[in-house]
Amino acid sequence: MSEVKISAEPRTEFGKGGARRTRRAGKVPAVLYGHGEAPKHIALPAREFAAAIRHGGANQLFTIEISDGTQALALPKAIQRDPIKDTLEHIDLLLVRRGEKVTVDIPVHLTGEPARDTLVMNEQNTLSVSADATRLPDSLEHSIEGLSAGSQVTAADVRLPEGVELVADPESVLVVIAASPTAEQMAAEGGEEPTAEAEEGAEAEEGAEGAPAPASAEA
Repeated sequence: MSEVKISAEPRTEFGKGGARRTRRAGKVPAVLYGHGEAPKHIALPAREFAAAIRHGGANQLFTIEISDGTQALALPKAIQRDPIKDTLEHIDLLLVRRGEKVTVDIPVHLTGEPARDTLVMNEQNTLSVSADATRLPDSLEHSIEGLSAGSQVTAADVRLPEGVELVADPESVLVVIAASPTAEQMAAEGGEEPTAEAEEGAEAEEGAEGAPAPASAEA
């Protein structure tokens, strides 16, 4: 994964009001922390950061050039978004060093098609791995070509690039290949057949409706 250079400014305003003013200026509040250093509050250009994340993914490595003359190498640790507007609200950035190993979750992309009349059931979409902070893979791939019903893909099955180590439980299941339901099964799921008691009750009601009304007693 290539590094992205991004500019930043020290942030001196805090609290909700300060954060709103930062966002109105087209920037997003962020904090840099790690390696025992005091957290550094900064403001990042929102559009530039969002574009980098769209292109490189949530594990994009950033070289942050701060206007006070300092520079930092960092990975996004947590990205908060507005649930309605889907805009960036706040970013936590973890300081890293070249050659340092970090643990991250990498997306797993499936390739190929399983056997006919099967369904792909995704249990997990990411895999926890450890790798050099400057050599994190964008994603991992695994083929499910021709897999039959009942097959499973575990974390240990996914081939990792050189220098990348598995952190997740090797036996954790990522994908299950299940048999497609038959027409009969789908019909059965659509509605239950009436029970014998219900049928008898319906017949009794029909008989009662067809019977003549009883004669009234004469005085």
